[in-house]
Amino acid sequence: MITLADVKKDPVVDTFIRKGNEYLGVMGFTEHGYRHINLISSIARHVLEKLNYSKREAELAAIAGYMHDLGNVISRYDHGQSGATIAFYVLTRMGMPPDEVATIIAAIGNHEEEYGHPVNSVAAALILADKSDVHRSRVRNQDFATFDIHDRVNYAVEHSFLRVNTEKRTITMELTIDIDIVPIMEYFEIFLSRMILCRRAADFLNASFELEINGARLL
Repeated sequence: MITLADVKKDPVVDTFIRKGNEYLGVMGFTEHGYRHINLISSIARHVLEKLNYSKREAELAAIAGYMHDLGNVISRYDHGQSGATIAFYVLTRMGMPPDEVATIIAAIGNHEEEYGHPVNSVAAALILADKSDVHRSRVRNQDFATFDIHDRVNYAVEHSFLRVNTEKRTITMELTIDIDIVPIMEYFEIFLSRMILCRRAADFLNASFELEINGARLL
């Protein structure tokens, strides 16, 4: 069976990750390189493991997490769709069974809030993992005076963690935000659609989604 370790060794995957992150940097987008994809891969696996899904489903979630931003090498826009197409080519070439390929490309193609849906457990885990990575370390623009709202919100987040409670089946996004940089309302202004998608993803996994900011539960 194809594993995450196998995918990491693929030269097409490695090149597209590096170049995609480079191109986004040119356009001023936040970091989408190895730090991001390795973190998302780990969190997606963790979500399914904690909720007692099979080891193979957790492995597929880890693979989807690692490959989910491949489409950035083509364009930031609709990168979920182009990324799913690239993943289909790579995983099929590697010999992954069609049903597993279908699971992963559906997850990649549905991870963005503009059009995404938690169509399977891997997709749900990927959504939750990807949307939880909000942190100042992702901001590449060093000129605070030119920050847009996405830069400000990401820069204001000093700590983020996705906590999964197996017994209560709750998935809690815990954030610490410097409100001197950005008021909490601005977080919701740009990320409300993400939180709605996270709630749908948690529902698919028969869990409840919660949002905690600066120690206060808001959702």
